[in-house]
Amino acid sequence: MNVDYGHRPQQWSRGFFNCGGSFCTCCITWCFPCITFGRNAEIVDEGRNSCLSHCIVYGLLWTIHFQWIYSCMYRQRLREKFGLPEEPCGDCCVHFFCGPCALCQEHAELKSRGFDPSKGWIGAPTAAPQVPPSMTK
Repeated sequence: MNVDYGHRPQQWSRGFFNCGGSFCTCCITWCFPCITFGRNAEIVDEGRNSCLSHCIVYGLLWTIHFQWIYSCMYRQRLREKFGLPEEPCGDCCVHFFCGPCALCQEHAELKSRGFDPSKGWIGAPTAAPQVPPSMTK
């Protein structure tokens, strides 16, 4: 698997209202957006913070209806990392008006670039697998 960090302007791999192309992700995101956000944020953070910690912060902010501020910061980081445009409108606007659609789109983008958010951060997908010494010549 290759990771495309995109140093040139690119397009999102899925449309905003496409639900990320996965019915399962769509359902999880609509019922428990903190889970999808936590998974996405752990990958964008490159494992600096766990899915659980992101999920808890998102959940606490959700109780006062300010989760969209936290999630829009991570959308911006994801866009900058992969050189994606601010579509269909600004990051905070997207998360304020349709957070679940934004989270699904971000999840699909990570998957299309070789990451598996459901597994968490295990390193860049291009990292060579570790071979035990007994398997080398």
